[in-house]
Amino acid sequence: MESSLIILAAAFFIIAALYSVTGHGGASAYIGVMVLLGMAPQEIKPIALSLNVIVSLVATLHFYGAGHFRRALFLPFILSSVPLAMLGGYLQLPTQWFNWLMGFALIFSALRIGIQSSRATTGHIPNFTIALGAGAVIGLISGLIGVGGGIFLTPLLLLMGWANARQAAAVSAPFILLNSIAGLIGFSAQASAVFPEIIMWLALPVLVGGFLGSYLGSRSLATSSIARVLSVVLILAGVKLLYI
Repeated sequence: MESSLIILAAAFFIIAALYSVTGHGGASAYIGVMVLLGMAPQEIKPIALSLNVIVSLVATLHFYGAGHFRRALFLPFILSSVPLAMLGGYLQLPTQWFNWLMGFALIFSALRIGIQSSRATTGHIPNFTIALGAGAVIGLISGLIGVGGGIFLTPLLLLMGWANARQAAAVSAPFILLNSIAGLIGFSAQASAVFPEIIMWLALPVLVGGFLGSYLGSRSLATSSIARVLSVVLILAGVKLLYI
């Protein structure tokens, strides 16, 4: 147990630092590490969401303080995503479905780097109804698999040209924060809900990592090489999930 905790603490510190550079909380990578260590889905969801809250809160403060946040872009997505994230956090999928959804989510997040480098920004605000629909879908899936939704929202914003990389980070960070909280509320409503004590031991490493990464990311740190390495790790974890 002690050796596993040390491995998790070190891995999660690195993940928090890397992910928070782009405004993300790191849940998809936390999930990958925990799956590789053989942890149960009932433990994975509350741990990933709880740590997501910590990192995305710090990232929100840094990117907002740096002036990259766009309220008009943020609001339609968050209005529909939060209630659906709460529902997703409450629902429990069969283990195989859980694994498949997490696997596709990890691979999808890995492909984000290609979207970022291939699209230009138009800066226009999306149609309100379209943004509401997208937010609802992202919220439900995020709550089901235990992530905050940034791995879906960020590539969507970049693919459609609605934001540049730092604006997408500044919008994704509070989106992840609120959806993670909603997912935790939904999870806690289950009669069998249990929050693993290990969360307390992992909170400090991700807090420090998240502070470091989001501070640097909100101040023009280049992350393309780090993101490519990280995408390979996520693809490997995602493929493993699809075949277990």
